[in-house]
Amino acid sequence: MYERKISPNLHCGLDLVAEVLYGKWKLRLLWFINEGYKRPSELQRKIPDASRRVLNIQLNELEAHELISKVVYPQAPPKVEYSLTAFGESLIPVIAALGNWGDGNAGRLREVISKRMARNQEQ
Repeated sequence: MYERKISPNLHCGLDLVAEVLYGKWKLRLLWFINEGYKRPSELQRKIPDASRRVLNIQLNELEAHELISKVVYPQAPPKVEYSLTAFGESLIPVIAALGNWGDGNAGRLREVISKRMARNQEQ
């Protein structure tokens, strides 16, 4: 199991948010769970680029940070559903604002990302 070498900074709000939301798929997972996609297989279909293992790790981290809750139904095969907690629901307007900012600046963001990728490929 991975063990951190440097402890997180817990004194700044931005660092706290980064500590909880750091992960390539976490914002999308929260958004899709909010939209009603609750089963792991549904989330996998919504994010096909992510491996099942990575999604499970990030779902477990979101659950540990109390942003989502997990219900396991006792049946064969087991059925699992995720839902947002009230704490997780409080993040949805923030995620929506970030998405709107990204949509509003999509052209410029694509341009700067493409430039950076081209420079990295030249090196």
